[in-house]
Amino acid sequence: MTPRAPSIVTKLAVSLALAACGGDDATTDPPVQDIAGCDGATLLSKPSDPAARGPRPVGARTVTVGRLGKVEVWYPAVRGSETGKTTARYDIREALNASQRATISDADNPWQDCDCYRDLPLDDAHGPYPAVVFVHGTAAFRHQSLPIVTHWASRGFVVIAADHPGLVLGDVLTMLCPDTPTGSRDLAGDIAAEIAALAAPAGELAFLAGHVDATRVAVAGHSAGASAAAGATALPGVRVVIGMAGNQAAADSSTLERVLFMAGDMDSIVQPSAVKNAWSMSATPRHYFSIVGGAHLAFSDLCETKNAAGKNLLQIANDYNLCGAAAAGLLFQCDPAFIPGPEAWDIIDFATTTVLESTLQCATGGPTIDQVDDTYPKAHNYEEAL
Repeated sequence: MTPRAPSIVTKLAVSLALAACGGDDATTDPPVQDIAGCDGATLLSKPSDPAARGPRPVGARTVTVGRLGKVEVWYPAVRGSETGKTTARYDIREALNASQRATISDADNPWQDCDCYRDLPLDDAHGPYPAVVFVHGTAAFRHQSLPIVTHWASRGFVVIAADHPGLVLGDVLTMLCPDTPTGSRDLAGDIAAEIAALAAPAGELAFLAGHVDATRVAVAGHSAGASAAAGATALPGVRVVIGMAGNQAAADSSTLERVLFMAGDMDSIVQPSAVKNAWSMSATPRHYFSIVGGAHLAFSDLCETKNAAGKNLLQIANDYNLCGAAAAGLLFQCDPAFIPGPEAWDIIDFATTTVLESTLQCATGGPTIDQVDDTYPKAHNYEEAL
């Protein structure tokens, strides 16, 4: 995965600063320093552009939680601890049926590179950190949206995502192929287990003990994961729900403070009208917009993850005649006509970060979610109900 260029907001801010100060040495943000978060938390200052990466490297660990096979944790790491280390890489073949994982060669595999590093030390001099639980979509996996989840972690959030039994790619393929599913689907129970694990970190999560604010939690998800996120509002500490191409309304609760729904206007899997309808029945305050040129996978990096020959996962699966590839392909919307991934991710990062930081980090003074359509021409049809 190639590093993303500075967002539109960053470029505009730099231009304005240079024009005002008359020199090339102007900066848009003060040096990184300690700032106050919510309820006595100490955080690091971040770029004022919500779409810009935060000041820390992102650590990554793979752990187990309850019945969940693999759970990924991305977290704010000590600054400078990434020096000399190699960024992490994910093997999408692990999400295939057990009988087909060895089918695709290393040379043809679409390795998924991450702007994160394995097992870096947690920045335990700051925090406690709010948490985000991310729920992947049907026929996907925990690391389907690496640019987005690692963006949140770089800006001071502990992010956790699981391979959900009954929902991962291999489980969908087992509907048509002679293989064994990973388990029955229970997204509500999975999310509850993840939140409980964050509230009392132990075992492989013990490194987070004392460093997570379990009273300030967001649940975000894509597609079926977005619907599951909308159903998690009554779980302990859940203050924010973020739905990406989801069609289930988010009910009010005693802790819920904000709801954000996003749609792709070229999504043929979950129509933007269905997302808008679910949003209109959700708790307030709530926000909605669509992404011009966005298809169903705009909220992931699956279309952008390709092998050395430039082929994506579906194309490779078809080349190898993997069982069930045709059926899974019905959910795989990739086309040059759609908005490029990095352009969509900037919009998503801006919107989600403004909501997460204002609600879970008590951030003030920066851009607000209602500026997303002014900042990005392809953020369309913004609406809010406060």
